[in-house]
Amino acid sequence: MIDTFIAHFGEILPFILVGFGAQIIDGALGMAYGVISSTLLLTMGVSPSRASASVHVAETFTTGVSAISHILHRNVDWKLFARLIIPGVIGGVSGAYFLSNIDGAVIKPFVLAYLAAIGFYLIWRGFHLPPKPRDPKWVGPLGLFGGFMDASGGGGWGPIVTSNLLLQGASPRHTIGTVNTVEFILTLSISLTFLIHLGWETFTTYTLGLLIGGVIAAPFGAMLARHVAPRLLFTAVGVILTITSLFGVAKYLGYIG
Repeated sequence: MIDTFIAHFGEILPFILVGFGAQIIDGALGMAYGVISSTLLLTMGVSPSRASASVHVAETFTTGVSAISHILHRNVDWKLFARLIIPGVIGGVSGAYFLSNIDGAVIKPFVLAYLAAIGFYLIWRGFHLPPKPRDPKWVGPLGLFGGFMDASGGGGWGPIVTSNLLLQGASPRHTIGTVNTVEFILTLSISLTFLIHLGWETFTTYTLGLLIGGVIAAPFGAMLARHVAPRLLFTAVGVILTITSLFGVAKYLGYIG
């Protein structure tokens, strides 16, 4: 029995490491768990449909732990949470429901190019401007679009919502904590919608590995978000956003297999 467990652990360990690394970045910067996990799973030979289903189901658990951690570290702006939650869930459920009829890949390269441009701006802002937090104005439509793209485009809630809120002048720490906390409800809604259509076969070895790694890492990401300087958060978000977005554009254009 021990030999069997060790053999299975060897199979699941790479996915645990993927989930751990992706969640550390996502918890600290408010984005990239889905993008990083999906990309690494695809490079490891996992089919796109399996990768998408596994990431969304695992995210239900990892975002739950991350949300609790951010709440305990007082990283959540509850007024912003209230403005994001309903549009985000509506967008996410709609995107998951219409996924079979709407090709998210058609508009995804344009969204990625847009996010890369925001990434460059955030890097510049991190180096040149002292962050002066102010209340964001464009929140509801942003949540609706971010939720829809997360479900139909294979990811995007964190990159779209976090980056645009920062662009509007929101506090980096509270933006990251709030977006991560809303993401738990959003991901739960998307996962339930997928499970209704795909069934329980979405739970795979990939899912379990991503789940274990992500749950272990979630508290550390929230801790980093609280203690890292806002200027550094701006720059780090910009770097991650730019790299992942340009990678997606290059892959879409066929430069990366």
